[in-house]
Amino acid sequence: QEQLVESGGGEVQAGGSLKLSCTVSRLTFSLYAVGWFRQAPGKEREGVSCVDRDGISTYYDQSVKGRFNLYRDNAKNIVYLEMNSLKPEDTAMYVCAARPLSCSRSRNEYSGWGQGTQVTVSS
Repeated sequence: QEQLVESGGGEVQAGGSLKLSCTVSRLTFSLYAVGWFRQAPGKEREGVSCVDRDGISTYYDQSVKGRFNLYRDNAKNIVYLEMNSLKPEDTAMYVCAARPLSCSRSRNEYSGWGQGTQVTVSS
């Protein structure tokens, strides 16, 4: 059973930055895409960003494009999400999950959901 563990969340003021990590184990990391999702209270979980297994193809939701940067370190089995110019609307629980080979828009195609790391952005 694959295991993904998120870390790096915290509280920042609007305009600040955070770097989240998703540490992956119990699967062949280089064969999986990893996606980041977030869920704010009272809202549905939404996709934020995803990187294919090759680390070359990355995808961003329009709401974070230009502010967030996603990359992976296949030697360390970690995917990093750098978040810059944070806004109060970025406040949510951030969770990562894996999917074989490539990214997908369908949350149901991902597995190994972690417990998440909370990001809170104050105005």
